[in-house]
Amino acid sequence: MTKKILCPTDGSDHAMIGVRKAAELAKLTGAHLTICAINLALGGARGPLINQWPDEEAEAILQKAAAEAKAVGAVDIDTVAAVSRSAGPAIIAYGEEIGADHIVMGTGDKRGVKRLVLGSVAAEVAGQAHCTVTVAR
Repeated sequence: MTKKILCPTDGSDHAMIGVRKAAELAKLTGAHLTICAINLALGGARGPLINQWPDEEAEAILQKAAAEAKAVGAVDIDTVAAVSRSAGPAIIAYGEEIGADHIVMGTGDKRGVKRLVLGSVAAEVAGQAHCTVTVAR
């Protein structure tokens, strides 16, 4: 039975599909829902380390996602922002840390050569996570 759901978001339309699906699952099962935003750390080799979003933007992304989850009917929700150089491993590690038994995430619309070149965070998480992963479109 699902008791802890992790839902990563970057604020995109694709990620919000994942948020809605995670909220629906949380509502149906009574599970705790954690929504996380992985703020990618860029640079740092010879210059300063710069986060993808300022802290205020990361917080706004999380608040928007939490409001959407509440609108769908999820009740037990928390949010967290984390900084990492790579989203996939950060999502997997955080899921393990909080004991998530289900990860629900949206995915972009990358196909063909673009998919091969850019990779996919959802594919990485689905292939390496310790728990069930639902990829929502």
